[in-house]
Amino acid sequence: MAHITYFFATISPFTYLAGTRMEAVVQKHGATVEYRPMDLMTVFGRTGGVPPKDRHINRIEMRAQELQREAKKLQMPMNFKPSFFPVNMAPSSYAIISAARHGDGDLGALAHGFTRAVWAEEKDISQPDVIADCLKAAGFDPSLADKDMIGSAEQYAKNTEDAIFAGVFGAPFYITDTDQRLWGQDRLGDLDLVLSGAL
Repeated sequence: MAHITYFFATISPFTYLAGTRMEAVVQKHGATVEYRPMDLMTVFGRTGGVPPKDRHINRIEMRAQELQREAKKLQMPMNFKPSFFPVNMAPSSYAIISAARHGDGDLGALAHGFTRAVWAEEKDISQPDVIADCLKAAGFDPSLADKDMIGSAEQYAKNTEDAIFAGVFGAPFYITDTDQRLWGQDRLGDLDLVLSGAL
């Protein structure tokens, strides 16, 4: 059975644009997936990347155009200048880690719910009420947000270190159990082909 380690960030617009298409690929191939939210800004800093606000204007403009094109192609609502961006991604990441350990809801829906809250719903995902709403909408007990926060914080830091060690430099990032590394929501078609053995 194929396995995917999925590194992502709850504030990443490209993670938002991935939607739940990875989950469809996983289901198609009977694969398993491990959700690993990470500190994307730390990953950028340690792997030669630059936070969006500090990039050269050429890169900023290209990113803006790319987001608009992708959102239109995917027919996904998107606010390209959200009110709550950047925002502290740690609390929502802790909630995902806690949900993975202690809950039985839909982790894909939860991850997407957080990114959708940022990029389409003008919500602050660092706030307890927003986190609770996202957990509940994905079938989890909202109280999981406060369960073993120290353990979740430690796992979040480990996820970030593991991501860098594994070759990750952006989000979303998919790594198969054969060490095929795929960066970006636009590589989900390739993930499908890798899992089918065509690549």
